[in-house]
Amino acid sequence: MSKTGSISVNTENIFPIIKKFLYSDHEIFIRELVSNATDACQKLKTLSSLGEVKGETGDFKITVTLNEENKTLTISDNGIGMTEDEIEKYINQLAFSGAEEFVQKYKDKADANVIGHFGLGFYSAFMVAAQVEIQTLSYKENSVSSSWICDGSTQFTIGEGNRTERGTDIILHLAEDSLEFNSKYKISSLLTKYCKFLPVPIEFDGKIINSEKPLWLSKPGDLKDEDYTAFYQTLYPNAEAPLFWIHINVDYPFNLTGILYFPKVDSAIEAEKHKVQLYSNQVFVTDNVKEILPEFLMLLHGVIDSPDIPLNVSRSSLQSDSNVKKITTHISKKVADKLAELFKTDRADFQAKWPNIDLFVKYGILSDEKFAEKAKDYCLLESTNGAYYTMSEHLEKIKAIQTDSDSKLVVLYTNNSEEQYAYVSAANSRDYEVLKLEGPLDSHFTGYLEQHNENVQCKRVDADALDKLIKSDRSEISLLNEEESKLLLSVFESANRRSDIKFSTEALSPSEALLTITESEYDRRMREMSKMNGFNMFGNLPINYQTVLNTNHPKAKILVSENAEQAKSVAEKALNLAMLSKGLLKGEDLSHFIQSEFEKL
Repeated sequence: MSKTGSISVNTENIFPIIKKFLYSDHEIFIRELVSNATDACQKLKTLSSLGEVKGETGDFKITVTLNEENKTLTISDNGIGMTEDEIEKYINQLAFSGAEEFVQKYKDKADANVIGHFGLGFYSAFMVAAQVEIQTLSYKENSVSSSWICDGSTQFTIGEGNRTERGTDIILHLAEDSLEFNSKYKISSLLTKYCKFLPVPIEFDGKIINSEKPLWLSKPGDLKDEDYTAFYQTLYPNAEAPLFWIHINVDYPFNLTGILYFPKVDSAIEAEKHKVQLYSNQVFVTDNVKEILPEFLMLLHGVIDSPDIPLNVSRSSLQSDSNVKKITTHISKKVADKLAELFKTDRADFQAKWPNIDLFVKYGILSDEKFAEKAKDYCLLESTNGAYYTMSEHLEKIKAIQTDSDSKLVVLYTNNSEEQYAYVSAANSRDYEVLKLEGPLDSHFTGYLEQHNENVQCKRVDADALDKLIKSDRSEISLLNEEESKLLLSVFESANRRSDIKFSTEALSPSEALLTITESEYDRRMREMSKMNGFNMFGNLPINYQTVLNTNHPKAKILVSENAEQAKSVAEKALNLAMLSKGLLKGEDLSHFIQSEFEKL
């Protein structure tokens, strides 16, 4: 015998409000209903293990069925089931009273930190269904089948059901505006997305959706490398194998499991393609984990699972919470410790992987002080000669010959070894060490090196650095005497038509060019910073170059012996070539130079 009733809700129709404010993404109804079915099976499994269930429970399973002709979607389980009294309690009274409280408190807010407070997951069904029907039979002895039917209004019908076996059917009669879910392909993709790691087999269209084992729940000691790489392929089919991984398993002071993979990142687009997935008790929640992962680890891949992460009511975003901060700190520490272990255990292998993890580590150093404290011991610096050093190793190595006249330890670097080849060669000829700092963060990393190491100054190899680094034990004798040096200087000054190029006759080695154009490191940094930050209200900062004349170059002696016109012509050509190599020869000057050279062919 069936009966009708009215839900006691002292507000406007509750379901449109739930539909509008509770869930921004309607597709998650499948996640909520299948999660409830899983809970029903797990509860009965627990009761059975406690001896509170008579007889065998059999194998648990959830079956999802789509009837495209009738436009119905059914989620069936063989779990704990419900009696009519329990339907009254859990569907009509408890949840609806909670729903009313929610509406009163949060109806003017699109976001609410209430997940788990009201048990509203079931009502996500009304986002896509014009009518929802429950057919259920409790596991308890002598229970009879019960049904509950509601069209999304405050009216419902409850009575005798038609279920003959233990468990529950949730039957959705799809609404006309939600027929996108009347598709087997759509339902299959949603089940795969949200439910593929649930602990109870889920069958749809004759296939088990969740055959993959959630590897993060296994003990690390029971797993092999092949298990981790195979699981990575499960998460990201066709992706290149990861470099290494970190298995997280914490049960105090919060629950956190997961596996984080360090991928090979070829581009920002590739990094964006595969994100870290957040699960709550094996249910997929989101791949937007910026509140959990430190920003510098957002390029990692993998899975994090925690029931202790507070979600908003739709589980679509995370809430600010002390647990989240603790989890973030723990993950950062685990990553730092794992990298330290890899470096200590096999430095050669770590160095081989370094080009792929350079960005992670330097970003972490620049953005996380606690991470930086550990990472500074294994952050590697690559030299142009192919060697790798830690920061402390490099500073110790260059101390003897790269301390300038101001007692500053000068770290020479190139941010483009091809464009700055001549300058790198000039430095290497003096046995100076030049670092390759060519990454997107290295302009900031040089600042870190200076700020965290006393009396250290970083200078790009084409800056005004070598003049102060000429070793005191060098024994070259200039080919030119003082008078000849002054004459050479005047030749180039007469050939120069630019006001922003100054000249000096600091001696360089015979193997280098006749002249080399440098720029003040400070001026260049200020100019680049101004341009990067868009501070151009006073116009572009001026560029001041210095051209260093090599009085040890064989051509220098010839130049001072030439007649004035011939010497000036050679000086002009040498200056144009030097400017061309620095990208300074432009416009009319560049066109004139090219034309004159073609005429000589």
